[in-house]
Amino acid sequence: MMRILYIAFLLFGLSSCWPTAFMNPNDTSYPEEWKQFYINPIEVGSPTAPSNYGATLSENLRTGIQNNTRLKLSSKLNDAQVQISGIVAAYSTAPNAIQQNDQVAQNRLTISVNFTIITPTKGLEEIKMTSTRFSDYGAGEQLVDVENRLIEEINQQVVQDVINKLLSNW
Repeated sequence: MMRILYIAFLLFGLSSCWPTAFMNPNDTSYPEEWKQFYINPIEVGSPTAPSNYGATLSENLRTGIQNNTRLKLSSKLNDAQVQISGIVAAYSTAPNAIQQNDQVAQNRLTISVNFTIITPTKGLEEIKMTSTRFSDYGAGEQLVDVENRLIEEINQQVVQDVINKLLSNW
């Protein structure tokens, strides 16, 4: 009997913490007047980033915001209530886990993007944020071989950071 009560209490506790905002995109904490968003092409300011990384991240942002919020993509900058621009500030790889005899066990790809979110509906309010994310890969792997997978993992995290900022208390 105690086990059933314990399980019921645990399930109730976990369900009360469940992130319902992500399960229901129409239940958001940003203003109702926000209907459309526009993403300026993400600039690549890091010389080590792939030349197409800005376009890839821009497309991931468009898809992520459309799929996880009630905002619709605007084809015109002036029609959007939320305008997002960004620049890739850092794109680097470095040893992460050093073992005995200075042997590298893992490397880490780190990407940092500076975003500016402008909301003309609230008197041109401007929010600046930086998202720095990383993904590790084995020392025996070449970056060229795993780079696309790592970029995909990192981009998912960066997109979630931007969505979290949009859903935060405005």
